Order: sequence, then structure tokens, then C-alpha cells
Amino acid sequence: MLLQRIIRALALAFIAVAGQPAIADEAQVARGAYLVRAGGCMACHTVPKGGQPFAGGRGMATPFGTFYTPNITPDPDTGIGKWSDADFLRALREGVSPAGEHYFPVFPYTSYTGMTRADALAIKAYLFSLAPVAAPRKAHEVAFPFSWRALQAGWKQMFFRPGEFRPRPGQGEQVNRGAYLVRALGHCGECHTPRSPLGGALIGLNLAGTADGPDGEKVPNITPDRDTGIGTWSAEDIAEVLASGTMPDFDNVQGSMAEVVDDGTSHLTDEDRLAIATYLLSLPPVRHGNPVSN
Repeated sequence: MLLQRIIRALALAFIAVAGQPAIADEAQVARGAYLVRAGGCMACHTVPKGGQPFAGGRGMATPFGTFYTPNITPDPDTGIGKWSDADFLRALREGVSPAGEHYFPVFPYTSYTGMTRADALAIKAYLFSLAPVAAPRKAHEVAFPFSWRALQAGWKQMFFRPGEFRPRPGQGEQVNRGAYLVRALGHCGECHTPRSPLGGALIGLNLAGTADGPDGEKVPNITPDRDTGIGTWSAEDIAEVLASGTMPDFDNVQGSMAEVVDDGTSHLTDEDRLAIATYLLSLPPVRHGNPVSN
């Protein structure tokens, strides 16, 4: 504990020298640490098996090429140490870098746009409390024309709808909390929704699974369809999967979902896991793909 406090103090001193405001609200940092878990940031921004946490460099294979995640530690040269609050909010809400470049939608800003300002800044506060790691960004391996960032402006016109999540009247607090976690923070639809040839999410098949997920993984249908989704699962079954990775048939989740559980959902509160489950079971069932247990 003492060593962690010393490292954090040095990191804050470094940030102050770099011209960034010091972090004064311990509660905000703690809240940000929780939200980082809910947002799945560690798994994507850390190279498996020995990579520095949040230092980026993890490759993600897609039909358009392989994208590498960036360093999101507060290193001023290779990370986000020079980012202002406005820079951070613009990245999450608009998919635009501090330099004004469009991010590729492999970065789930299309979901993060729904995040509240308070939650986004709490995540930034936590990330800026970490020790900086010098880790230059790896170049994406993406062929022309998909490598042109300028083309992302057109992609956004077709597929991106910015805006903060708004609770739906009449849904109840638990369902709305689950909707926020699934649709904004947890960005579940980014993996669990099939996409068009141009990479846009097929809204009519939201959360209905795809055979062509990240890194070529088969991603299951998590709508409450009884034949191809999770319609035979109870809310408690879903919450248990999020807590331990154990499915109702006593098999365990594999691949990237195992990382989601280990690095993310297993650290959430029981209340938030149950909220996610309740929201998923409130959705219209969509018949698509193969059963989750396959």
C-alpha cells in the first residue's frame, strides 16, 4: 500500500510538471477505477501475458486489418499525459483525437458517446493517477482505403449517432442502469452485434451475435431468444456468468469473454451485474445465429 502511494504521488508530481491539473478528489479516482473495470479498458489496452497495464500495443484483427491499441497511461510523450479534460471528452464522445484526427471505430466511441461527463472524467482521473509508461504506439496494419482517417468522417455520417445516454421513462431504475452499463460503459454491442460490409452495426440485430467478431471469434447472441440466445437463462444465471464466467450448463466462457469477466465484470457490484442481466432479459428476443452454449 505504501509503495502504491509513493508511485501515485510521483505520477501526480510528473503530471503537474507537464502542466496538467493535480488530482485532488480521491473519491473520483476510486470511482474511475471502478468505471474502468466496467468499461473493459484494461483488456484492450494491455498486451496479454506480461504487457504493462494500459500501455497499449495489443493487436485486434478485423476484416479491415489489424489495429493496435494506444497507450492510455499518463506518459506525456507516448500516452495521454498532455490531454486536457476537453481532449478526453472529445475522444470518448466524438471519436476525435486532440490533434483533430478521426479515430477508427475499432475504438468504441460509438458506445462511449453515451457516457456521462462525470463518469468520463472519473475514468480520466483514475488513468492520470497511474504511473506513466513510455510505450510508443504501434502502426495499424490496415490496407488502403480503410487506412485513411479522413474517410472516417463519412463513416460517422452513416453510422455514428453521438449523444449522452438518456434513461427511458417507465423502464425502472434497475433496467436503466443495466442499459447504461450495456450500451455505453460496457459497449457490449460492439462485439455482440453483426456489422455491414462497411463496418456499421446492424441495428436490427443488436446484441444478436456474429460469427465474425474481433480476432475472428464467434460471438454469441445475448438477446432473450429461447433458441439462439439466452432466453432460457434467469437473471441470476447471467449475473453468475458475469461474476465467475460459469454458464448454466457449468461450462466456462472462453476467449475474449473470459478476459471481460476476469478484468471487468467480476469486479462489479452484485447490483450492477444484476442490472445488466435484467436489462438484457427486458429486450425483444432476436432469432439469429447459434445457441450460446455451442
